[in-house]
Amino acid sequence: MKTVRHSEQSLRTALISKNPALVSQYEKLDAAERRLMNEAFRPASDLFGPIVLHSQSDWIASHPEPPQGFEEFFSDPSRKTPSREKHSIYIQCIGSLGNTRIISEEYVKWLKGYCEAFFYGLTVKLLEPVPVSATQCAFRVNENTKNLQIHAGHILHFLKKKKPEDAFCIVGVTMIDLYPRDSWNFVFGQASLTDGVGIFSFARYGGDFYSSSYEGKVKAPQRPSSRDYSAFDSYYTPDVTSVLLLRSCKTLTHEIGHIFGLRHCQWLACLMQGSNHLEEADRRPLDLCPICLRKLQCAVGFNIVERYKALVRWIDDDSADTPRGTPKHGPDGNVNLPKPVEAFEEWREWIMKCLAVVQK
Repeated sequence: MKTVRHSEQSLRTALISKNPALVSQYEKLDAAERRLMNEAFRPASDLFGPIVLHSQSDWIASHPEPPQGFEEFFSDPSRKTPSREKHSIYIQCIGSLGNTRIISEEYVKWLKGYCEAFFYGLTVKLLEPVPVSATQCAFRVNENTKNLQIHAGHILHFLKKKKPEDAFCIVGVTMIDLYPRDSWNFVFGQASLTDGVGIFSFARYGGDFYSSSYEGKVKAPQRPSSRDYSAFDSYYTPDVTSVLLLRSCKTLTHEIGHIFGLRHCQWLACLMQGSNHLEEADRRPLDLCPICLRKLQCAVGFNIVERYKALVRWIDDDSADTPRGTPKHGPDGNVNLPKPVEAFEEWREWIMKCLAVVQK
């Protein structure tokens, strides 16, 4: 293992900048918010630690990139920010996210609520789910894993055409594996920052994907017809677990962060770190380091305390004493499934520590 450490001065400059105008902008932030962000360069901080590389296959070791401090983010001419006219994040579900309609509908509602809290102040809207056939995308059976895959680039083209007028971005989510081109094995997701569109798959986040008994393997692999989408009529979806939901929330917010112009973080342990594999993705925290938090706050304009409180509310929104998977009937007669949030509890404790610093 190798720990990536930066000097206090480097972290201070990445957060605040040496540009007098950006320094002045930072000094105008609420004093309590600055107290939290200054934890970035406090050596003894137990809130924000250094990045730890576990092998040469980890992202930073294998993908050298120039680091992006706040000044580089702020001055990036290609960066897009929400406006009064384009202030909504749209989520487009492609295929089913669960093995029943109720589970699929609840899952995408949980993702919507999480994005509303994470990108606090923006509107998040759900589009009507569409089957794979509606996208007219290419698809295949992966030669190694024997599971169905859909073409990520074709999905992006479909989403671009569907992007509503008031959309800052539109993101597709699916439980079907993705591939970007014939020569690639798979991809977790793909986005076009210029067009404000992205597609992300949660297929490999189920606990059984890499097992020999994975039920999503096509029983009799054969080259499917490019126009026969019947293979997706009963494709396999993993059981909805707390870990699956956590991984899905992490991927969705990481990739939407890129659409806001946040590059991979190389400063501190952070949601915006790159990841080459599932183990590395699991090690990433759920939230942003102070440097990336300042970037997102600049783009969206939220109050940090209100954002953290919204994230805690999202975790606490369900009754803790309701057994997981037990349907609940709301006042309108609709059936609601309790959110499986056990995997978020450690993160909730971390948020409470952050709130304690800000509200000191």
